Amino acid sequence: MSVPLEQSGDAALAAEEEQPWLRLDKRMLLVHPVNEVLKLLPVIAVSWIVGSRNGNHYWGLVAVAVLVVYGVLRWFTTTYRIGPVHVQLRHGVFEKKVLSVPRTRIRSVDVEAGVLHRLLGLAVLRIGTGRQAQRGESRFELNALDATLVPDLRAALLAGHRELRPEAGTDAASDTAPPGRPGVEIGHWSPSWVRYAPFSVTGLIAIGALVGIVFQYGLADRIARSPALADGFDSAEQAGALGLAVLGLAGLVILFVAASVLACGRYLVVYGRMSVTDNGRTLHVSHGLLRTRQTTLDRARLRGTTLKEPLLLRVAGGASLDAIMTGVSAEHRESSLLLPQSPRADATRVMATVLGDDRQADVALLPHGPAAHRRRYTRALWPAALAALIAAGFVVAGRHVPWPAWAGVVVLALAGAGLAWDRYRGLGHAVLPGWLITRSGSLDRRRDSIEAAGIIGWTVRQTFFQRRAGVATVIAATPAGTGKYVVHDLPVEQAWALVDAVTPGAGGIWRRPS
Repeated sequence: MSVPLEQSGDAALAAEEEQPWLRLDKRMLLVHPVNEVLKLLPVIAVSWIVGSRNGNHYWGLVAVAVLVVYGVLRWFTTTYRIGPVHVQLRHGVFEKKVLSVPRTRIRSVDVEAGVLHRLLGLAVLRIGTGRQAQRGESRFELNALDATLVPDLRAALLAGHRELRPEAGTDAASDTAPPGRPGVEIGHWSPSWVRYAPFSVTGLIAIGALVGIVFQYGLADRIARSPALADGFDSAEQAGALGLAVLGLAGLVILFVAASVLACGRYLVVYGRMSVTDNGRTLHVSHGLLRTRQTTLDRARLRGTTLKEPLLLRVAGGASLDAIMTGVSAEHRESSLLLPQSPRADATRVMATVLGDDRQADVALLPHGPAAHRRRYTRALWPAALAALIAAGFVVAGRHVPWPAWAGVVVLALAGAGLAWDRYRGLGHAVLPGWLITRSGSLDRRRDSIEAAGIIGWTVRQTFFQRRAGVATVIAATPAGTGKYVVHDLPVEQAWALVDAVTPGAGGIWRRPS
C-alpha cells in the first residue's frame, strides 16, 4: 500500500507519483446511500405525502434513486494513496478536490464504526494534523475501509513521522519502544459509572435553566403570593392557583429527571465498553456500544493530563481525564479523552499511570496565601454588595423595599461566600521534577499536569489590582492542549522562583515586573 519509508527527498516524491490511486471498499456503495436516505428521511417523507395527495406516488422513489446514484458517484470519484511523504485524498462529485497531508504533520488517527459499518466489516479512518479545519475546508476521512486493514494502517501513519523526521524534544526511550509489544490495560469502563452522567457542567446549566423557567413563568411568585399559604384555602380559586403552581414545579422536576435519564442513556451508548491500553509507545482508547470509536495517542507527543472536576461531578465524587497532546487542541476533546465521567479514584490512578509518576495522584498543592484568599472573596461578594447598596439607596430615598429583595441580597452574599471559599480551596500548584501542576476553578475545576520539557515560554502578568495586592499570574506556554496553562494569583515574590523551579535558569532571563 505504501512506498518504503527509507526513501526520502526527490526519490521518495518520484516514487510517490508512480503509486496508483486506491479506491475505498466496494461495500461503501451500501453505506453512503443508506446514510444519505436516513439524513433526508423527513424530506423524503414530505415528498411521499405531497405525491400521494397529487396522485403521483413516485416522488419519494425518485428522491431515493437520486441519493443512491449520488452514493455510487461518490465511490467512483473518491480515491486515495499513502506514500512515503504524503497521504493524499481525491474526492468530490461536482467539485474535484485533492487533499494532501505531509506524514510529518499527522498528529492523530481516529477510527470510528457505526452500526452499519460494523455489520459490513468497515471502519472510518480520520487523520488529524492538530489544525482546526476552517469553514468550507475538508478533513481527511477515509469512509469506508476494510476494518481488517485499519490497525496496520493506523500504526504506519502514526509511526511514519518518526522515521521521516524525529520530532524535537522526543524522548529516545519512547522512540525505541518495541512497536509489537502487547498493550496493557490501564483503564476499563464499568457500568456503575453511568451514575455520573448527569453530574457535569451541562447538568448545572440545566438546573439554572429550570430555575429560570420557574421565575420566567411566575410560578415561584404565584406560590409566594398565594393566600392559601398563610390563610388556608378560602376559595376554590386559591386552591386552583396553588395546585397549578405545584403542578408546574412537578412538571419541571419530571423534565429534569427525563433529562438525567437521557444523559445516562447517551453516556452508556457513547462510552460503553471503554478501555485504555498502553504498550509503552502509544495509548489506545476505544469506546462505544453502537458507534465505536478508537483513538491512538502517541506517547512521544504526550505533554501531560487534565483532570476535570465540575462542581456537580465533584460533589458526586467523580472526575474525567483528558490527555494534553502536542498538535491536538483542547477543542477536539474526543481525540484526547482518556476517561469520561468516572470515580475520582479511577481517574487519578489512570492519570498517575499515564504520566508514569505515582506522586501525581496524591501530591499536596501549595496554597497561594492571604492575598489570593482576599481576592476570591472580593470578586465573589461584589454583586451582593452592589445589590445591598442599591436597596439601601431606595430606603434612604423613602422608597419601600420588599422583603424578597433583601432575601435576594442575603442569597447573593451566601452564594458568593460559598463560591469564594470553594475557589480558594481549589487554588494551588506544585512542582515535581520535570512537572508543573496547577489547579483552579470551582464551577469548572481543572487540575493540569504539564511536562516541563513541553513548556516553550513563560509570561508573568500583573493587572493593576494584582499589583496592589502583591500577586501575579504565571502562564506557561506550550504547543499542546489549550496552548497555555495558568497559575493564578501567586505571590509575586514566588512567581520567578516557580519559573526557575520548573525550567531551571529560565526565571533569570526576564526582568521582574515593576
